[in-house]
Amino acid sequence: MDIQILSDQFYDYSKYIRGLSKTTLKNYKDAIGFFSRSTGIIKVEDITEEDVRLFFINGRMNRQWKPKTFFSYHKVLVVFFRFCVEKGYMVKNFAQEIECPKIPKSLPKKIPTEDALRLLEVIINYPYTNDFLRYRNHAIFSTFIYTGLRKSELLNLKVMDVDIENRTIFVRNGKGAKDRILPMSHILAQRLKRYVQERNKRNKTCPEFFASFNKNKGFADGGLRNLTRELKRVTRINFTIHRLRHTFATLMIEGGCDIYSLSKMMGHSDISTTTIYLSTTSEHLRRQMLKHPLN
Repeated sequence: MDIQILSDQFYDYSKYIRGLSKTTLKNYKDAIGFFSRSTGIIKVEDITEEDVRLFFINGRMNRQWKPKTFFSYHKVLVVFFRFCVEKGYMVKNFAQEIECPKIPKSLPKKIPTEDALRLLEVIINYPYTNDFLRYRNHAIFSTFIYTGLRKSELLNLKVMDVDIENRTIFVRNGKGAKDRILPMSHILAQRLKRYVQERNKRNKTCPEFFASFNKNKGFADGGLRNLTRELKRVTRINFTIHRLRHTFATLMIEGGCDIYSLSKMMGHSDISTTTIYLSTTSEHLRRQMLKHPLN
């Protein structure tokens, strides 16, 4: 069976049966396509354990893969080969026999609180050509910093998902196909309300909450990427959208938020993922040390 044909069946199975996201499906396509091109293998039946081992060795030695990159390819091929075995085109899942390198447990990178405040200050005072851009951009980055939403979650927000009156945000089909409800602070509610007023003045009727300036449709990933690049240039703050998410989590810990509540707000499926933020701030640990009876 041709890898391309079987992989298309695998993508359909992953999309319609397992309900995986577009991002995950794209990662699957990229990884399987790269494996086929780099090994020169066209037929699934021709794949051997040696081919798979050489693929990963070549990645580490010649392509200088980091452990995370290695793990990403390994994860995709394990799932794809399992599908091939179930369909009867492979006798064994060769990727499952490959040992993955240990991934270093580095702390999540955040930006200092002063930089987060300065970023929002620059956004609201930037010399825009109109108020729609001013209040939309300020609302977008306020949402990132005050809720910790992922980029895809924010761009997928619908008008009906944002309840400013009751101060809640409904995250629809987040990572892992999970829904969750986030509380909204008073200051964020005011900024979103101001943006909605400008949105209504511009007669934006698209279902997406954050709208494009030129068209009546949702703000796109490319637009957010360009905006982020411009803000990094103007503020000289080295940040990414995901780093803002780490900043939110760290600030919540510093403010005294319990780890269980933070895990729910972040949308983590495993609370152990959230516990890493306990190590990112000495202030939180210092407050815990004060609970020592002899102190």
